Amino acid sequence: MTRYIPLVLLASAAFGSSVGAQEVGRVISSMPIIQQVAVPRQVCTQQQVATQPRKSGAGSAMGAIAGGVVGNAIGKGEGNALATAIGVIGGAILGDKIEGSPPAEVQNVQTCSTQNFYENRTVAYNVVYEFNGKQYNVQMPQDPGPTVRLQVTPMISSTQSAPPSVPYPAQNAIPPVGSAPQGF
Repeated sequence: MTRYIPLVLLASAAFGSSVGAQEVGRVISSMPIIQQVAVPRQVCTQQQVATQPRKSGAGSAMGAIAGGVVGNAIGKGEGNALATAIGVIGGAILGDKIEGSPPAEVQNVQTCSTQNFYENRTVAYNVVYEFNGKQYNVQMPQDPGPTVRLQVTPMISSTQSAPPSVPYPAQNAIPPVGSAPQGF
């Protein structure tokens, strides 16, 4: 009886490339990996702050004018300039006191800062799946559901006549972490 080796396997062995097939593994468990993640948020508070408004300066100006006129009228001769100067200074001080201080103004002031809040988030899944009677562990970015698609690549060894199948998750899976079979 003559055995025929499929042409694809023969070409694969000759050129050193691998041939893959899509298979499905049964998911035994899928455990989420949860980490605390810092999430920055802006926090704002409102505070009432009393501010003192600036004086207009009108009281000092009016007092200086009035004081200068009175000082000029009182002073005679060489003392006239000194009396006028004293009248201007005294009038400015008196006018400022008469004007008084305006009432304090209350304003709402918003103060904002960035604070970190910590949240538990699922970052990956530890998946245990079964294929050809063996169990394998792999870390995946999403929960695969009840089955996981596998890419099976036959490996040809000089000591084995039939190529064994080595499963690994297809496409969007993270490379296996400790992918040796479990329970053996």
